[in-house]
Amino acid sequence: MKNPLPIIVLAQFGCTSLWFAGNAILPDLARTAQLPAGFLAHLTSAVQLGFIVGTLVFALMAIADRFSPSRVFFVCALLAALLNLGISAGGLSAGGLLSLRFGTGFLLAGIYPVGMKIASDYYQRGLGVSLGFLVGALVLGTAFPHLLRSLTTTLPYRSVIYGTSLLAGLGGLAMLLLVPDGPYRQVRQSVPGGFLGRSSFFTGFRDNGFRSAALGYFGHMWELYAFWAFVPVMLAQFARQHPSASLNVSLLSFLIIAGGSLGCVAGGYLSLQLGAKRVALAALSLSGLCCLVSPFVLGGSSPALFIGFLVFWGIVVVTDSPLFSTLVAQNAPAASRGTALTLVNCIGFSLTIISIQLLNGLLVSVDASYLYMILAVGPAIGVAVLLKNR
Repeated sequence: MKNPLPIIVLAQFGCTSLWFAGNAILPDLARTAQLPAGFLAHLTSAVQLGFIVGTLVFALMAIADRFSPSRVFFVCALLAALLNLGISAGGLSAGGLLSLRFGTGFLLAGIYPVGMKIASDYYQRGLGVSLGFLVGALVLGTAFPHLLRSLTTTLPYRSVIYGTSLLAGLGGLAMLLLVPDGPYRQVRQSVPGGFLGRSSFFTGFRDNGFRSAALGYFGHMWELYAFWAFVPVMLAQFARQHPSASLNVSLLSFLIIAGGSLGCVAGGYLSLQLGAKRVALAALSLSGLCCLVSPFVLGGSSPALFIGFLVFWGIVVVTDSPLFSTLVAQNAPAASRGTALTLVNCIGFSLTIISIQLLNGLLVSVDASYLYMILAVGPAIGVAVLLKNR
């Protein structure tokens, strides 16, 4: 196929809609399964932990480099859609729900980084733009369950599960049938020798460009998923404090998270003129600034200022994500690019569990207006690394 990017983007959107499918219907799940308080953090962390374990397995076995990435994507999409359907089963316990979300996260390791691998096998020049569209699709997919829930309030909450599973299945099928292996793909015949010593990731990490991009990405990830997971919490808290605002939490959650897709695409095009590293540095600085000034806005009383601030934060918080992935991909060895991308994702997502659980633990003891300042730690470290290695 001459230009497979639209198919890759649509497939990525459909499959990553599974990521927050449980979050979007958490109030309904909490009523039916009698879930404990603070279960949002556990539900999100289960997906993240599954993704981490999955990326480790995929990377150590070099699956994305040894086998056809499109076939890997399809198999993982189909299995993830089936596990997602399991949420709709009656009589699920909290443990059963967490297990299903863990399994879905595990299979997402064969979707998100593999989708980036497929794009990098097709596009060498303008990779930042391509990954901008791809991560934009991830952002839209992540936000989509919230939109679906806001549109189906009169229907059973299971309709969100059915819809996201259908999208994932169709996305995987489209990738299998319409996107063959790219012209820049290099095949690895065996797994890396030794789990640590000769891993291509650790070899690549000695490179200054690779190391700088990876550390910047880690700082970005500390903030990103914690922000996404707690957007509905911020909105619900503001709605409780200001009932006259009449906020539609599900719809606003979608708009705030989905707005980041615009930042991803715009950042990709800006990187053609300014360079990926410079645009990533600017976005990371702005999102870190949002963390620091959040108490002044979250503690205010203006709905317009509150929503406008969250929309802006939602844009800049993810604008740098495809740019860091571009820098990692460009500085990784060509024959093990998929493994390098997967392992960098693994470490980054490990950090998201820590930040999400930290926010959840502090929620009961810290004024909620000041809670999100702690997310500035990640961007601060990322900015320092990027400035040091200019």
